[in-house]
Amino acid sequence: QVQLVESGGGLVQAGGSLRLSCLASGNIFSRNTMGWYRQAPEKQLELVAHITPAGSTTYADSVKDRFTISRDNAKNTVYLQMSSLKPEDTGVYYCNYFLLRQPWGQGTRVTVSS
Repeated sequence: QVQLVESGGGLVQAGGSLRLSCLASGNIFSRNTMGWYRQAPEKQLELVAHITPAGSTTYADSVKDRFTISRDNAKNTVYLQMSSLKPEDTGVYYCNYFLLRQPWGQGTRVTVSS
């Protein structure tokens, strides 16, 4: 069974930056599109960004030009570099396979103070 372990969250002031990491176990990582999702307080789970095996990226309008998703297939790891953070970016961030959805990890909490 695939396991997803997110890390890198924390408390940051508005305008600051954080880099999230997600380590995926198993041997399907390099062949699949990966996504970063977030669960904001009292809101539905939202797809923030996704990246294909070849590195093509797509972003939600709310994070475009501020967030950058990347991956290292040799390390089974996907990253989310977040810059110019806003209070509305607060939430728990999860990674998962975009199409072959796996059990969710514990997520990593990001809190942006104003």
